Amino acid sequence: MTNSEPTISSGKEDRRIPVWLKVLYTVFVCVLVPVYWRDYGPTNFLYFCDVAVFFTLAAVWTESSLLVSMPAVGILAPQLLWMVDFLGECVGLSLAGMTAYMFNERIPFFTRGLSFFHFWLPILIVWLVWRLRYDSRAFRGWAALAWGLMLICYFCMPAPPAPKEHPNLPVNINYVYGLGSDRPQDWMPPLAYLGMMLVVLPLAIFLPTHLTLKKLFGHRRAADSE
Repeated sequence: MTNSEPTISSGKEDRRIPVWLKVLYTVFVCVLVPVYWRDYGPTNFLYFCDVAVFFTLAAVWTESSLLVSMPAVGILAPQLLWMVDFLGECVGLSLAGMTAYMFNERIPFFTRGLSFFHFWLPILIVWLVWRLRYDSRAFRGWAALAWGLMLICYFCMPAPPAPKEHPNLPVNINYVYGLGSDRPQDWMPPLAYLGMMLVVLPLAIFLPTHLTLKKLFGHRRAADSE
């Protein structure tokens, strides 16, 4: 006699990432990396948003909630500002100026098209967090990573402005020298500014994002714990 009762899902299968998405995103990364390397150089991959690209790649293949939660903590708030600023630039309104490079004809159009990932990647990350759930360890993990990246960018990477012979060279990576790309900030000592960034980013950006994600996506369903 066969058992006709329906099989109870463990909750894992309905959280799987579709294979087509894994392949499509991998193809995107495989195109992005050599193009960015050619046009900007390898130091461009020290930006938080570029680091998030690689975390997301690992997350879609491993289906790790921690690996997708970390970039969610780190880039969702800044990338929301990027999205608003880009839409403003599209209609002729310069808000923060952070997306002006998207309209810079010195940068190849194809490269700028790839940079549109700043717009859709946050949306993808939110969807992935919804599918895989939020891992509360992400705040500590991303904060530690961000500290390491900012220290590297301050002590090892160039300050603004970019040299005339290489105008697309990344400078002031992750804003460790100020909020502008034309010159360092001069309203406080450089190390004091760096110290402020090391405190403000985790407390004013990462922590509120962490608390929001934890509230929205941190509750595991009953089926997940069975």
